[in-house]
Amino acid sequence: MAGPVLQLLREVARLEEPLEELRALHSALQTLPTNVLREQAAELRLGPLFLLLNVNHREQTALCVSILERCLQAMEPLHIARNLREELHRGLSHPDDSVKVLTLSQVERIVENSDAVSEILNNPELLKQVIYCIGDEKLAVAKAVIKSLSRISLTQAGMECLFESNLLDDLKNVMKTSDIVRYRVYELIVKISSVSAESLNYCTNTGLVTQLIRELTGEDVLVRATCIEMVTSLAHTPHGRQYLAQEGIIDKISNIIVGADSDPFSSFYLPGFVKFFGNLAIVDSPQQICERYPVFLEKVFEMAEGQDPTMIGVAVDTIGILGSNVEGKQVLQKTGSRFEHLLTRIGHQAKNAPTELKIRCLDAVSTLFHLPPDQQTEDLLRMTESWFSSLTREPLELFRGISTQPFPELHCAALKVFTAIANQPWAQKLMFSSPGFVEYIVDRSVEHDKPSKDAKYELVKALANSKTTAEIFGNQYYLKLRSYLSEGPYYVKPVSTTAVEGAE
Repeated sequence: MAGPVLQLLREVARLEEPLEELRALHSALQTLPTNVLREQAAELRLGPLFLLLNVNHREQTALCVSILERCLQAMEPLHIARNLREELHRGLSHPDDSVKVLTLSQVERIVENSDAVSEILNNPELLKQVIYCIGDEKLAVAKAVIKSLSRISLTQAGMECLFESNLLDDLKNVMKTSDIVRYRVYELIVKISSVSAESLNYCTNTGLVTQLIRELTGEDVLVRATCIEMVTSLAHTPHGRQYLAQEGIIDKISNIIVGADSDPFSSFYLPGFVKFFGNLAIVDSPQQICERYPVFLEKVFEMAEGQDPTMIGVAVDTIGILGSNVEGKQVLQKTGSRFEHLLTRIGHQAKNAPTELKIRCLDAVSTLFHLPPDQQTEDLLRMTESWFSSLTREPLELFRGISTQPFPELHCAALKVFTAIANQPWAQKLMFSSPGFVEYIVDRSVEHDKPSKDAKYELVKALANSKTTAEIFGNQYYLKLRSYLSEGPYYVKPVSTTAVEGAE
């Protein structure tokens, strides 16, 4: 079966203008099963294809890249590392980005292979080329570099190769290319640092983590906004949080928030700093974070109570994150009437704000009100019921109204709110007493697209699996919910046809 492919490869090698043959080869490869190609991989002579990449011809280059991608995937990474070294070198310096991405994808395969990775580690010139590709104009090229280098760093040998050799100087040199490239290197360093405490130690010894922190706490507000995202990624790991706390960096971020009131440019970086604490609270302890850094929660309330739609959106998102677990909900409950007023404001925004902010408010509400069955104590159920009534005068009707709007994103976001409260008895009673609401839930004709059908099905599932639904809704509706559940989200009722005598 691979005969035509091998024949076409030989023809391509002999011709000066092999465009027709390349097209035929491309088509032949598409129909050849991968396992057959893999069996013949040793016979594939790819040198001529790599040489054809040197000709400035767009279609020829595109065909060669596609053909090589298919052929190289059939080859073992160790074979590529040992037998195509020169081709990899040339590919990394090729002017066409698709060739670079192809080459980097093979480098990635090699570094992911335990037998082949040493071939890359023992080839500092190739690694140097890889590092300099992080400065490429195309983001796809840079992303491929970050992926490969972070993979290399998963081993002790890889870490030593990157950070205890001349390659570290190359990494620091490429950072000087531009601000964007410098941030890419920071992204790589944070990605590596997040793997383990040992990885973080290697990275801090390079001085690059310290440099990132210095820029985070510096005076350039735009740089701050970019750096905080990377530091937030580091804070997702226990060893990262420990490092940030020990170095006093969390305290510094808190102090910058304290001073934000007197900074006319704080709107550039404040959203990122607030999100940092929101993420920190949810991976650590909401209560401890809010007690130790009270300015965080105070600032969230200020932003939510303000008039800036951007700040309101960030505050609402953060409230949703903070209230996504029981401890966070209890922290918010302790703020008393202030949180009740905030809920009323969220209800107002859900009704009147532009679509994007409406959706963010609905997402926050669905997160805040979600309460798994094993956490439904009487106190917590009373709390969520009280919160719900604080949103607006008739919150169920508000969300029902939103769910009937002809915008799929809004429709699904409103259904998510119903799903969040569907297993709580007080909410089931509200649903049952709302005229036509239960009929609306089991009516499949309302949903017209896949996301809406999926969202409705999740609501039905939450109700059908709740222990209190049968008692509150009654057997008739409970059986309809169970039937809906067993039929699946995309069930279509068959149309019955009755034969009429004499009809043609």
